[in-house]
Amino acid sequence: MAEEFNTDGMLDMYLFENEQLLEQLQEMVLDQRDADCFDEDSINEIFRTMHTIKGSSGIMMFDNITAISHKLEDVFYFLRESHPENVPHVELVAHVLDVADFITNEMDKIREGDPADGDASEMIAELDKFLDTLKNGAQEGGVEPPPENKHEEPKQFYIAPVATSASRFYKIYISFFPETEMANVHAYKTVYALKEIAEDLLYSPEDIISDESSADIILQDGFRILLQAQATEEEIRNIIGVGYDIEKVGVFECKAEEFLQGFDFGDEEQDVQIDLDSSVEEIETKAAEEEKKKEQPAAKPQVAPGDYVIKSKEPGKHKKLARNKSKAEKTSYISVDVAKMNQLMDLIGELVISESVVLQNQDLKVPGLNLDSFNKAAAQLSKVSTDLQNVIMSMRMVPLTNTFQKMNRIVFDVSRKLGKDIEFEMIGDQTEVDKNIVEQISDPLMHLVRNAVDHGIETNEERLDSGKPDKGKVTLSARTEAGKVWICVEDNGKGLERDKILAKARKQGLLDENKPDSAYKDKEVYQFITLPGFSTNEQITEYSGRGVGMDVVVQNIQSIGGTLDIESAPGMGSTMSLKIPLTLAIIDGIVMETGTSSFVLETGVIKEFFRVKEDMMFQEPNGDEYIMIRGECYPVLRLGRWYGLEEYQESVENGIMLILEVEDRKVCVFVDRLIGEQEIVVKPIPSYIKKVKGLSGCTQLGDGSIALILDPGGLVDEA
Repeated sequence: MAEEFNTDGMLDMYLFENEQLLEQLQEMVLDQRDADCFDEDSINEIFRTMHTIKGSSGIMMFDNITAISHKLEDVFYFLRESHPENVPHVELVAHVLDVADFITNEMDKIREGDPADGDASEMIAELDKFLDTLKNGAQEGGVEPPPENKHEEPKQFYIAPVATSASRFYKIYISFFPETEMANVHAYKTVYALKEIAEDLLYSPEDIISDESSADIILQDGFRILLQAQATEEEIRNIIGVGYDIEKVGVFECKAEEFLQGFDFGDEEQDVQIDLDSSVEEIETKAAEEEKKKEQPAAKPQVAPGDYVIKSKEPGKHKKLARNKSKAEKTSYISVDVAKMNQLMDLIGELVISESVVLQNQDLKVPGLNLDSFNKAAAQLSKVSTDLQNVIMSMRMVPLTNTFQKMNRIVFDVSRKLGKDIEFEMIGDQTEVDKNIVEQISDPLMHLVRNAVDHGIETNEERLDSGKPDKGKVTLSARTEAGKVWICVEDNGKGLERDKILAKARKQGLLDENKPDSAYKDKEVYQFITLPGFSTNEQITEYSGRGVGMDVVVQNIQSIGGTLDIESAPGMGSTMSLKIPLTLAIIDGIVMETGTSSFVLETGVIKEFFRVKEDMMFQEPNGDEYIMIRGECYPVLRLGRWYGLEEYQESVENGIMLILEVEDRKVCVFVDRLIGEQEIVVKPIPSYIKKVKGLSGCTQLGDGSIALILDPGGLVDEA
């Protein structure tokens, strides 16, 4: 009985698989949201997805998920069988996404240990109404409706044989990919799916639920099924399907007598052949050789799932399994808990610090000490350590595809509610970023995309009056450049209104009263919209107007060492660009000292080191310092004076100047001395320390001292 099964060990697999299925479903639906209708492949794929979720949810006894997925399956069953015309496509897309949202929310409850108690009755009623509309339209067009797609709750998983003249008998062989986890659960899902059409159903191995060792047997020998049903081979293959878990499915029909013989899937006996051409001596010699071969026990070859396929049936012979030829190696994957990956990354960071402690140990600086062998070993250690970092960081890199698809969904939902016709385009969604970075940018991107749809794109009437194309467009793009990733949200709307922003800023006291509006650059003006409580929307809507959102965007981006750049052209649209690091864990940095304090700057932002003379410096009356280098003027920030340190160099001739460049903005930073370049493990500044401008983190150096990591963007802003 289903109630007697222990589902605890299956829950993680259930959540993981259905999450993957729902992501693929949403991506597929959003890709075809602007089409006239779903193509045949998509209809079949959505039907199979709902069928799989229905089956696995039934096994896990999540009745509300089973019911809603079965109802959506009914809709696509009708579409697949009847091919009705004039299907309201946008409404159908909305229904599919609503069902996906409901199932996702229920899975979130399950993941948190709460009961899946959502009420799906209203959505089921809406789907029933939608399905009735489709059926009535089909009947008016003279289309005969297909048989009802019935679903019965499982009570017993061996169906008593009730053979009729229409019954057909099949032997089924299923091969799973070698890396498939919990193959017994996958096998059970197949049995559960087939039981709806089965008159008689047997499978081997039998105890696939309570016996976990059956998973290894299934991976090695395959999963075998005997099926009696009134179904065609194609219908059986459609129910079983081939996905990321099932590699091959062999289905071949047999006679009732062969069905009753059980799981004898071996080759048929070879036909007896009589040699009429050879002499008696030759025949006797061949017979003797055959006897010798029989006496020698032959080593049994290792059989792996998928090594056998069904050969074509020849006249007068049964179908039989045949050995496949060698095939290319397939990439294997394994699922790992993210917490373990984070722990491994922390250990790699500690390894890098320990390596620095060893290589910079004071005991190695004894004069006359021969360190040739040590240096060779140290070089090998450094190489292995670097390779290890690269491998671990590559394991943490994930594509932005799923994050971008979520934005696609936001554009679809918000544009429908606002009555705007908007096209969404994704560019570079395969760009890979550290998983922790992806989690941090999801909310900022949501705000930017929502603002582009609400603030940026005009209504259909406004676009028509201004002579623009009827359809607005939001483009989300990503690219990598010099260890950074650029993510841009671009729209072809009305753009930002400079005068309106300036008027609001002056009203809130954000502008210098002695500075005219014309003295403010466009980028300076546009940055006002990122301040807390700043909004030019006169009416508060569901999506904007409260003055929150953009300040959250900036805070989240700055927390991971990123920046936000805003560009806009009146009447043409706006572009919001996020510049963020590829990873947060380990960076290449330059260690420097000012006074008795150590600082670190990321190597990529430092454009030049140079010594300066006093006559190259000049000072303004307000105290700001500048330096002329090759005819170009740069602002100067003295690190010791800026942070109020002790014992730092006052004379620029006794220190060294660094030119930093961030987003085409440059600043010169003066420090006492450079220590060298090394790999830096980024650690957050402790929460009990007040936020300090120009700092983004800290790290431990090889001698055990603490160095502060400078934020180049913050330094440029303050200069």
